[in-house]
Amino acid sequence: MEKEIVRIQDSEAILLEFEEFLYEKENAKATIQKYKTDIQTFYKFLGEEKNITKCKLLQYKEWLLERYKVSSANSMIAALNQFLDFLQIPGFKLKRIKMQKSLFVNEEKELTKREFLKLLHTARNKGKEQLALCMETIASTGIRISELKYFTVENIKQGRITICNKGKYRKIFLPQLIRKKLLFFCKKQKIKSGYIFATKTGKLKNRSNIWKEMKMLKNSTGINGEKIFPHNLRHYFARLYYGVTKDITGLADLLGHSNLDITRIYTATTGEVYQKQLDEIIREERTT
Repeated sequence: MEKEIVRIQDSEAILLEFEEFLYEKENAKATIQKYKTDIQTFYKFLGEEKNITKCKLLQYKEWLLERYKVSSANSMIAALNQFLDFLQIPGFKLKRIKMQKSLFVNEEKELTKREFLKLLHTARNKGKEQLALCMETIASTGIRISELKYFTVENIKQGRITICNKGKYRKIFLPQLIRKKLLFFCKKQKIKSGYIFATKTGKLKNRSNIWKEMKMLKNSTGINGEKIFPHNLRHYFARLYYGVTKDITGLADLLGHSNLDITRIYTATTGEVYQKQLDEIIREERTT
């Protein structure tokens, strides 16, 4: 049986048509531009003859692995597969490169208790009580930034917060210490209703607002900037809760996860901790 060979055109017109194809599929502008760049890289790999076969595509996959990280190679494979769909030859599509997920997190990105408390202390010293409360709330409940909209004066007074995310409802358990701090803040700031975490104009603070304010604490705290971002506070809560309870199912419910594999990412600890645990296990085994 002869191998199927497809000849593709190398022209700006093809790339423009591909761009329109991606646009109609509602891809983001940045994604469209990246995919076009990735296809230009694929063209360079092919050389002068633009004939492709399944074998040639597998060679391209190996070529990518030799030059790029797995994550980057997979991204370029995704671009190629979109291009093959556009050319109406989906049978040529490549599989993503599989890679075992790391069992531990990067120590450079894990926020410690000392660093978390330092962020709170610094924010309050700078008169950023709202920011401090926002960080403390996320780190005490595990909510997403987008879920701050449910933290209204009315809900805090009732002591009940029900969140709807992606069509799923879940109850947020608010520690009494945090509830009291939030109510005191509202009283002090004369916030009688609506959002607690709002801008001066009354609009709900978003990820960009909070991230920017948190980054301003970097120089004063001396904390690695890669650790200072809102979502890291959600990870901090997950490790704190799991470290005490060892209840990953309960944690998944609190975080709003339907897949435990996602929750395990949040509870991952550092390689240093794994090393200490392993050393202790072997030491005890050898001495008993």
